[in-house]
Amino acid sequence: MPEPTKKDETPNGQPEESVAPESSGAPPPPEISLEVSPPPEAVAEGKEPVETDGKKPESTEPEPVQAVVAQEPCPAVNGSIQPQPGGVGVKEQAESANSTLKEEGTCSPPPPDDAKPAATTPSPTPQPEDSSSTKKLSVELPNDSVPVPAMGRKDSVWSLGEGQAPDELEKPVDNPPLSTLLIERPQSGTVTVGGDITFVAKVEAKDLLRKPTIKWFKGKWMDLASKTGKHLQLKETFDRVTKVHTFEMHIIKAKDNYAGNYRCEVNYKDKFDSCSFDLEVKEAETGSQNIDIRSAFKRSSEGQEDAGELDFSGLLKHRNQREHKQQDDTPEVDVWEILKNARPDQYEKIAFMYGITDLRGLLKRLKKMPKEEKKLEAFAKKLEPAYQVDKGGKIRLVVDLADPTVELKWYKNGQEIRPSPNQRKYIFEHKGTQRIMVINNCSANDDAAYSVVAGDEKCSTELFVKELPVKIVKGLEPVKTTVNERIELECEVSEEGAQVKWLKNGVEVPTGVRSRYRVKCEGTKHFLVIDDASRDDTGTYSIMASGGTSEAHIQVDLKPLKVYQDLQDMTVLLGQPIKLHCEIYPGNVPGRWYRNGQLIQPSDRINIIHRNKVHRLEIAAGSLHDAGDYTFVPEGYSQSLSAKIHIIDPPRVHLDSLNFPDNTVTVVAGNKLRLEIPISGEPAPRVVWMKGERVILETGHRVHAETYSDHTSLTIEVTEREDTGNYKIVLQNEAGEATASVKIKVVDIPDPPEAPLVPEVGGDWCSMTWEPPKYDGGSPILGYYIERKKKQSSRWMRLNFDLTKETTFEPKKMIEGVPYEVRIFAVNAIGVSKPSEPSKAFTPLAVTSEPTMLVVDDVTDNTVTVKWRPPETIGAAGLDGYLVEYCVEGTNDWVISNKELTEKTRYTITGLSPGCKILVRVKAVNAAGASAPRTLQHAILVKEVVEPPKIRVPRHLKQTYTRKVGETVNLVVPFMGKPRPKVTWLKDGIPIEPSQVSIRNTDCDSIIFIRKAERSHSGKYDMTVQVENHVDTAILDIQIVDLPGPPQCVNIEDVWGGNVALVWTPPKDNGNAPITGYTIQKADKKTMEWFTCIEHYHRNCITITELVVGNEYFFRIFSENMCGLSETATQTKKSALIVKEGLQMKTQEYNDHDFKEAPKFTQPLINTFAVAGYNTTLNCSVRANPRPKVIWMKNKITIIDDPRYRMFSSQGVCTLEIRKPSPYDGGMYTCKAINELGEAQVDCKLEVKGGFTFYELMQRGVPLHLIDKYMTESKVVEQEK
Repeated sequence: MPEPTKKDETPNGQPEESVAPESSGAPPPPEISLEVSPPPEAVAEGKEPVETDGKKPESTEPEPVQAVVAQEPCPAVNGSIQPQPGGVGVKEQAESANSTLKEEGTCSPPPPDDAKPAATTPSPTPQPEDSSSTKKLSVELPNDSVPVPAMGRKDSVWSLGEGQAPDELEKPVDNPPLSTLLIERPQSGTVTVGGDITFVAKVEAKDLLRKPTIKWFKGKWMDLASKTGKHLQLKETFDRVTKVHTFEMHIIKAKDNYAGNYRCEVNYKDKFDSCSFDLEVKEAETGSQNIDIRSAFKRSSEGQEDAGELDFSGLLKHRNQREHKQQDDTPEVDVWEILKNARPDQYEKIAFMYGITDLRGLLKRLKKMPKEEKKLEAFAKKLEPAYQVDKGGKIRLVVDLADPTVELKWYKNGQEIRPSPNQRKYIFEHKGTQRIMVINNCSANDDAAYSVVAGDEKCSTELFVKELPVKIVKGLEPVKTTVNERIELECEVSEEGAQVKWLKNGVEVPTGVRSRYRVKCEGTKHFLVIDDASRDDTGTYSIMASGGTSEAHIQVDLKPLKVYQDLQDMTVLLGQPIKLHCEIYPGNVPGRWYRNGQLIQPSDRINIIHRNKVHRLEIAAGSLHDAGDYTFVPEGYSQSLSAKIHIIDPPRVHLDSLNFPDNTVTVVAGNKLRLEIPISGEPAPRVVWMKGERVILETGHRVHAETYSDHTSLTIEVTEREDTGNYKIVLQNEAGEATASVKIKVVDIPDPPEAPLVPEVGGDWCSMTWEPPKYDGGSPILGYYIERKKKQSSRWMRLNFDLTKETTFEPKKMIEGVPYEVRIFAVNAIGVSKPSEPSKAFTPLAVTSEPTMLVVDDVTDNTVTVKWRPPETIGAAGLDGYLVEYCVEGTNDWVISNKELTEKTRYTITGLSPGCKILVRVKAVNAAGASAPRTLQHAILVKEVVEPPKIRVPRHLKQTYTRKVGETVNLVVPFMGKPRPKVTWLKDGIPIEPSQVSIRNTDCDSIIFIRKAERSHSGKYDMTVQVENHVDTAILDIQIVDLPGPPQCVNIEDVWGGNVALVWTPPKDNGNAPITGYTIQKADKKTMEWFTCIEHYHRNCITITELVVGNEYFFRIFSENMCGLSETATQTKKSALIVKEGLQMKTQEYNDHDFKEAPKFTQPLINTFAVAGYNTTLNCSVRANPRPKVIWMKNKITIIDDPRYRMFSSQGVCTLEIRKPSPYDGGMYTCKAINELGEAQVDCKLEVKGGFTFYELMQRGVPLHLIDKYMTESKVVEQEK
């Protein structure tokens, strides 16, 4: 990026009688945007180049504004062309009372430029006094106020851009670059007052995925989207044929204050485009005259409807009828400015002074007028447009503030730069009103845009970091070597860590991961390393840096080749290994092997070995393709070694490739048979087919044989039963002889099987068996079809649409209690047999299905633990238990492990021999019998598996675990590891005393138990789990807190009126927890009854107010932490007497009412029905004093720390919430309330409807006896319904 340059003060060739804006020859880069304001001297020296008739031109006072967009120069009245100044708001103030309203000359603006305009210094606006020129107002569009009066201030909007010197006007103007989004941009236009005008912008949407965002602005910041109404309308359309978005802005019934500069911005993702255009509003009546604001606000008539409004009838005069008033010696007074700066109570005095009778109407207009906000300049001196610094140097960015108290922030590329005490990259200094940021050790990362924000103002600059050229200190040296040697080129540069480029013959050297070239850098030295040089590495190598280059020539020559052992010709049997061997010198020269001119690549069958001087080619099993001429070519040498390999192969018959079982070919009688047998042999063998002693010739009619190069075939046109038999194939060639036999079998459909047997019957299934048919039709039985029907019905139903190959089948989905019959069809490759005779009638009974999800849970040296899930289906007889059996792999002797049935779904088989493999199966047993077994798919090796330990700390123990003194601490920390890990506990690095803390360890967890916690139990507990050499640790932080002690000292600091000031010191003992507050109580000395003044007070001093005059008070204070209030309180030693002269008060003695009461339930529990899976609540209310302890019980068992239950107690209302209840949650619930005066309880029955299946209850962990009870009760309820 080029460095931006400052604008020249004045352009060359500027006429002396005119003042031109400051500009420069070349525009700065678009990234730099400057806010400028002209110095007062430049404004004072500016003169208007206009023709006058003796009248003094009015002076202008420019205000500092921001650059907006560039415009073309406008012609002046006198015929000379002046450059148009940048966008500067100019305030014009009339100097004399009778001076006429000057009008601004107009010119047609150019098409807006997409590039950001350059910033220039504004200059006063030329004001030609041409009576025929139109007036251009820059009032905001939504403001419908009347035009600014002639005696007031007039604002003009200018565009800040590049001016042109007079001698440059004849030069052609370059067209602006095309827009990236806009294909048609809004053009500047002119409209008369009351007329309509439309501005159109078009965006091509061929490459856009969605509609772009467009915004219309007036001036620089006013968004017109919120100003739409009867005078402004925005419209969007889309043409689907041309793919063009059209955006329109309609201005209806334009007013003269609508004139000004407008801007259109289009956004789409990372694309942006904008353009500016001008609107010029011409007045229908061009005449204007000086307006007296006081005469405008005089009442037109008394008591009429238009009273208080403006009377403009006196203002409608033509310009040619203008009356020139004599100039008054006294200057004209601006009443608007006086009213704006005056207080409301001075409005009537001002109106009387200047003869304004309609004060109410004037105030209404004053209220509607927009208030001008004066912008304060925060910067007395801003940043320069750009800075430059050498790499490694430092730069100082200095701004001068007008107000030193303004908060200042520095930004880099929009990110705030915050000072850090540990780094010295950025240093911030304050010197008077100057604010300095120093950037040390500048690098490429510091080349960015910087900005500084003071209050609401901002100034920006850019920093360019210039890198110094890297020079070659020590050049490359030429190298001459031989192949397979190591080459290292060394070069030293002037800067450490510099970027260099290595070239070979003018082409950059590849330095990737797989490249032969390695590049390394050690400080200022750079190396290019070639580990194994070849002749291709010969060439000119050079290194290129930013400050110079160096080159050197590398010459790589070959070493002389000597052959110690040449390759030998070989003859190898097919399938035997082939080994070619040669020895050459030098030994480190690689080479390539070729077969018949084709390069040989190593593979699983081919192994290429190179060890020193020896080169070997080994082929594991030679094939016919391996025969040919072999050549070994050393790399880099023209000499080669050659040998021939000849492969011989005796004849073979390849029956295995046919995949015929027992070499038997089966064909259906009457079909054509063509049997093709692959053969091999080198040379090609002669083939003879024989059946018995009869030779089958190639010229046969129904049966004939054919022989080809790689196979022989036997064809039987129409097969007959007599064609069944063994066929012999004989092959002969010069290498040997081979024979093979093929059996041909002619088959038909099988006979029907015998009637099936039904040995076992279940609830909705049965087990059936049958014998295969006596005659299978000469073809193996492929399977069977099974059909079933009710005994009373004649309609048979097919049970399997896929063949079953076994002679057993289990029909399912039968109705319990209904007799059924079954029959069998046999199927072979020919077709389906006739059906068998029906079986004897049988009736299904309810039995249990097999257990599910049988897996291995644990294995030791002599035990195996398995677990499973209950059966998916349980018969009406229920489930009595499970039977676990096992057998040694390779045998079928199943041994019953549990003599008695087990109800659990987990069982450990003991007494096993280490190292053996066993199979395990589980059966479910009920009154109907044992279910089918569930067997593990793989055998289990009885051997302990070492598993590294892993402590799984619960989430609530990862933070500090807090308990009160006296409470029970019972923490369970699960862990994993095999064999059983060794667990040790330390407290603060010291072993735990068993008398203080009880620790119990199991195979999977460790429990730390403290019956009554004391503060001495607080600390960090280190848990270590070790399995052999594997160790895992965890730390538990336990904090035991207690009630705090009372404050140390409570003093009465002062007594005045009905107020007492107390001061105290914190307690010595905070109970091992932070003090959260204090409770202050007071007591009258006569009664000594304590009343709480304030609770949870955090400070150590307080003023007690509203004390009764004449009483004498004592005060005491309790300290409070998370456990509660301290057991005792510290009382003031002295009392505070509230004294008032002449007032005495006698207090009557009275006895307190005893509110103590034993627990009594005012609202009992009621029986409730709940829906399974939806939360339900049990509610009751109890009254007691003191507050009772509430205990909830289910079936007379107390509910403690169960996550399924939540208990609430508020204002005597006790609530038990049961989360997503299941049928297991049904039962009798009891709520018991206990205090020191007695106890009470209420009961209710909860019934949960919509229960779960047996499988779902087992997944939820419900015990088996409870599931059995629930299933029985559910069935009874359904029968009753």
